[in-house]
Amino acid sequence: MAMEPDLALLRAQDHQAFTQLVQQYHPQLLVVARAIVRNAQAEEAVQEAWVSIFRALPKFEGRSTLKTWMYTIVSNAAKGKLRKEGREITVDDVGGVVGDYLSEDRFQSDGHWASGPSSWHMESPDRILEEQQLKQCIEKNLALLPESQRAVFLLRDVEQEPLEVICNMLELSNSNVRVLLHRARVSLLSVIDHYQETGKC
Repeated sequence: MAMEPDLALLRAQDHQAFTQLVQQYHPQLLVVARAIVRNAQAEEAVQEAWVSIFRALPKFEGRSTLKTWMYTIVSNAAKGKLRKEGREITVDDVGGVVGDYLSEDRFQSDGHWASGPSSWHMESPDRILEEQQLKQCIEKNLALLPESQRAVFLLRDVEQEPLEVICNMLELSNSNVRVLLHRARVSLLSVIDHYQETGKC
């Protein structure tokens, strides 16, 4: 696990600490930007966000976590690009949800398991994730998810951001965020189930 950058050094605009911050969080910021604008503009939005982050670091008061603060800056940069074009954020993969996994209601409305996965043969999901091959398989399939699903999954399940924060960042309704999160979880759960049954990604 990567070490958290030193906040005091970042506030002092230490270049080495800032470089570490960029290396650690650039991929995540790009995921968030791509959920709002498409590839070329997302990269531009992230570059603009890094400039804004660097300039604003001395005034960072810690009212939110550093990650949440950075995610908000990059989402605002991406949304600014949309406004310049006179476009609105659209989510094209939130439509009707079908499939066996969803009909089983595996997740409760608060995001916790309603019923655990039946085909996992290890003691806990944590033990499964220790398998390097499966971890690589999950990362590969996470990268294949639609950008909005991946962004919501990253922000909620990896970064543990509250739903209302994610709604504000991505300008999505609570129900849309829940659907995107559910679809991402179901996709990754099917990958894990398949791996457990076949040993293949």
